[in-house]
Amino acid sequence: MRCPFCGHTETQVKDSRPSEDGAAIRRRRLCPVCGGRFTTFERVQLRELTVIKRSGRRTPFDRDKLLRSIDIAIRKRPIDPDQVDRMVNGITRQLESMGETDIPSEVVGELVMKGLKSLDDVAYVRYASVYRDFRETKDFADFLGREGFGDPGEDER
Repeated sequence: MRCPFCGHTETQVKDSRPSEDGAAIRRRRLCPVCGGRFTTFERVQLRELTVIKRSGRRTPFDRDKLLRSIDIAIRKRPIDPDQVDRMVNGITRQLESMGETDIPSEVVGELVMKGLKSLDDVAYVRYASVYRDFRETKDFADFLGREGFGDPGEDER
């Protein structure tokens, strides 16, 4: 494993242990040249997945990109990072177990929305606003009404 600090190609593993959900191996590494310490994760990848965008463009599935998009939706929300990691692992496993290597981006988006709905309503609506390309406040109101949040203008009695 290449050192991210000095680029040396040989690093030493100082500690290995399974992640909390058992879906990865966490390794603490040390560079013998610069003394830098860093962590790597080793995960099982069942197959190479390709995401087919709405435009028809094809890109390799990137777990980190998925995590970054979810992190934007949950920013400043009281959500445990371990819950997010478990959700991303679950989505990745679902995609890998579909039996297809080409996955439409809509499938990924719907799985993320389903996962966020169970974690946090605000994060769910934030993600949906980007994923569904809301243009005006009416789009939010329509979405919230369809999703059973009630009329956002109504007072609860």
